[in-house]
Amino acid sequence: MSSDFPGAGGPIIVFDGVCALCNGWVRFLLRHDRQERYRFAAMQTPAGRALLSAHGLDPDDPNSFLLIDDGIAWTDTDAIRRVVSGLGGIWRIAHLLGWLPRAFRDRIYRTIARNRYRWFGRHDTCFLPTPGQRARFLD
Repeated sequence: MSSDFPGAGGPIIVFDGVCALCNGWVRFLLRHDRQERYRFAAMQTPAGRALLSAHGLDPDDPNSFLLIDDGIAWTDTDAIRRVVSGLGGIWRIAHLLGWLPRAFRDRIYRTIARNRYRWFGRHDTCFLPTPGQRARFLD
């Protein structure tokens, strides 16, 4: 990722801004990321769409979770495992999920991703950060 790309300089999580489950995930990270390491881009924003496209994901078929860290794109359960482990402390235990075969982990992830609106709900608008959180979100 070039340094002039929006949000260059730290890990970026691209999430579905209208998905209730995804919004819960972002709120969890905002609460537990005490070092404010992660930044966020809703996939409905120009920055989110550009990041998805730049890493070979279809912004109109948002069934993948994307983490960009040090210019490397991580998706699905590998991305989730990296993000949670990156919180430090007890959360590093999430790295142990790597012992499960990726095909098995990703199959579970994809089932949840395909059914997330039906199982967890959908919002009419994207997640709106508080003024104190705003700097961590790309437009």
